[in-house]
Amino acid sequence: MLTFVSQGEFFMISVLSIGNSFSQDAHRYVHRIARAAGVELDMNNLYIGGCSLEQHFVNMEKNKRAYELERNGAPTGQTVSLRQVLRFRQWDVVTLQQVSHLAPNYDTYQPYLNELAGYVRGMQPHAKVVMHQTWAYEATCPRLKNEVGYDTPGEMTRAIEHAYAQAAADIQANGTIPSGALFQALLRSNITALYRDGYHASLGLGRYALGLLWMEELTGRSAVGNTMDALDEPADGLDFELVQNIVHDTAKRYPIF
Repeated sequence: MLTFVSQGEFFMISVLSIGNSFSQDAHRYVHRIARAAGVELDMNNLYIGGCSLEQHFVNMEKNKRAYELERNGAPTGQTVSLRQVLRFRQWDVVTLQQVSHLAPNYDTYQPYLNELAGYVRGMQPHAKVVMHQTWAYEATCPRLKNEVGYDTPGEMTRAIEHAYAQAAADIQANGTIPSGALFQALLRSNITALYRDGYHASLGLGRYALGLLWMEELTGRSAVGNTMDALDEPADGLDFELVQNIVHDTAKRYPIF
């Protein structure tokens, strides 16, 4: 767990994700969920849709002002470079991830992941570097079979988990946020309204579950009993307690820091 900076009755940590639409999904509710738990998380996402580790590396090398900066789950209207943002302030946590369709194949991570992690640590020596494990595609999504070659989400999840474990070991990451493992655990409990298009998280349950997970992993505060329930999509009939308990059990299996 991190040492927080006091902000009155709250505590604050700053998070930067070098990501894409999957980190966008994960960030949407984290700030509000954390506030309900008495923690102030300043969540920042460098967004390019479908951005791979290779493209992040190219952007880093060329100092490209290619990212839409999002803060606390909302656009800021700013277009920035990775160097700008890393120089802007001291970050407590920086997350890295592979694009979803390449996530099961570790050969696509390198040498870009090592270079990115080294660059982040060179500019932010005090930051915790964390892998954000992406999730498998929905069972009915044509991309599952046709693009990534898996018959079930469980098969894709296992490959993703293996690749991210290797990634975390290779860069000596401070941990992995197990979003893929969480989605699989929810599916095993017959909680299925996780997707909006077969691969992105649904605007209600999917993003909510991810937000709970990120909050618990980053702060150590339990997801169980969290009172934030203002979602962008109706969640009528959602068993919040069941989802929170699955999130909590998943976080316990993947402690970070």
